[in-house]
Amino acid sequence: MTGFREHLKEQRWDDHRYYHHSLINQSLHFVSAATFLVAYVVVWTDPALAALLGWGIAMTTRQSGHFFFEPRGYDEVNDCSHDHKEEIKVGYNLARKVVLMGLWAASPLVLLAQPSLLGIFAPHTSPAEYFNHLGLVWLALGVGGLLFRVVQLFITRDVNTGLVWTTKILTDPFCDFALYHRSPAKLVRHVLAQRAVR
Repeated sequence: MTGFREHLKEQRWDDHRYYHHSLINQSLHFVSAATFLVAYVVVWTDPALAALLGWGIAMTTRQSGHFFFEPRGYDEVNDCSHDHKEEIKVGYNLARKVVLMGLWAASPLVLLAQPSLLGIFAPHTSPAEYFNHLGLVWLALGVGGLLFRVVQLFITRDVNTGLVWTTKILTDPFCDFALYHRSPAKLVRHVLAQRAVR
């Protein structure tokens, strides 16, 4: 168990130090974490709504922070290249995230083009039904994406790495909320200080 905790701590530390330099990204991770925590409560009574919150708000804020606000050049702080960070990333690196987010973005269009989703649903007859079906599709995508990467890690690394990563992903909202809850205020102070200099 000690090894598991140490491995979890290492994965968390690598994620933080390599991928959360930007104060904007940290603030977006706080928004994402808060939204995921709400979704964790809602999922027990309304899984589709929880998935809509999780993908529609939490994942878009989280991933936009990575895609648009994190520096991609040489990481002077950690003395390594962006390519090195991407290569050692245990979970979804940016290349894998492009595929996952592509599936997420395509799924509303697929559901519009194929309302029954090959017989899984009765075709929606209202916007509310459409969004309920979309939420269930996104829930399946989230669970599927998690299981796919876990099995991949079992095969390419080892079972322990896959289990540690799964634990990290599922508990990230709690950790990110605690870690980045001051980031939005820091960001506002930073922006105000920049304006004052001008």
